[in-house]
Amino acid sequence: QVRLVESGGGLVQSGGSLRLSCAASGSIFSAATMAWYRQAPGKERELVATITSGGSTNYGDSVKGRFTISRDNAKNTMSLQMNSLKPEDTAVYSCNIVYLLGGRREYWGQGTQVTVSS
Repeated sequence: QVRLVESGGGLVQSGGSLRLSCAASGSIFSAATMAWYRQAPGKERELVATITSGGSTNYGDSVKGRFTISRDNAKNTMSLQMNSLKPEDTAVYSCNIVYLLGGRREYWGQGTQVTVSS
């Protein structure tokens, strides 16, 4: 069992920046993928960004060029740097981790609220 805890959410004005962090209670070294998802009220959960064990990244179209995902295997953390924030980025952001070695295991954090005011 791996526990994920997000931090760094809050209220920011449009055009501002926030940095989210996801701390894992166990090693992320062998994690196949780590990802950030978000869900706004009344909307479906949306994939924001992913990062593989090899460091390859992928971003949702709505955040490309503005958000950057990274991971630190030594510290068992993942981060999401969010720049040029827009009101439509307002959502609960959750981190996700998938392990494949020894069988597929997937874990979710509780989420952190990001609110962007216009």
